[in-house]
Amino acid sequence: MIEVRNVTKKFRDKKRSVTALNHVDFMVSEGEVAGLLGENGAGKTTLLRIIATLLQPTEGDVHVAGYSTIKEAKQIKRKIGVLFGGETGLYDRLTGKENLEYFAMLYGMSRHETKVAIDDLAVKFGMKDYLNRKIGGYSKGMRQKVAIARTVIHDPDIILLDEPTTGLDITSSNVFRQFIHQLKRQGKTIIFSSHIMEEIQMLCDSVMMIHKGQVVYQGDLEQLYDEENSKDLNFIFMSKLARGVSL
Repeated sequence: MIEVRNVTKKFRDKKRSVTALNHVDFMVSEGEVAGLLGENGAGKTTLLRIIATLLQPTEGDVHVAGYSTIKEAKQIKRKIGVLFGGETGLYDRLTGKENLEYFAMLYGMSRHETKVAIDDLAVKFGMKDYLNRKIGGYSKGMRQKVAIARTVIHDPDIILLDEPTTGLDITSSNVFRQFIHQLKRQGKTIIFSSHIMEEIQMLCDSVMMIHKGQVVYQGDLEQLYDEENSKDLNFIFMSKLARGVSL
């Protein structure tokens, strides 16, 4: 479903070149929930932006649902939902409902499809009490819920989430996790980055660890526990970074 092949991404300014990703290879199968772990600046967001067709790799290629992110970006955009940490993509002067209606329109959804989707998501995320208020007056958690709803309103097959529970309280985070389980049962393919190890362990089938733009582990979580003789993902992660072992 998602194939990242030998991807390198370099950013250049007048004085130097910075390598954000260095020959990254991995695959996420259809219906798989994959976790993305790495320190700040490791290259996680850059990788997700490349998969989402928002950036092009300096070298290598990415295929999503059989389409090249370089040559067939339009086909991919119809199939994915994307949420980047700190970037809700919402308009403060519109209400939550108006924001969702606007994005549904961009995806070509009918009025009936839009209403059904918004009503469903409002119940799932407990947003009914404030959807008719302008986004500018929302708390960070309320805004994040609407942003997640915006990401999945068109029922995408592939969902990319960068720190999706940022700003959510404990109850809302648990609702989100239950939602991910539901999406998994529907056969959705999901990649999400998180600094919360418990979240990765609860939700993911596999994990990819990135350190300074390079993959130090990619594979099944249970296999990783067996190899490391531990289920302490935080300890395993720090150990992998220290060793810098690429698998």
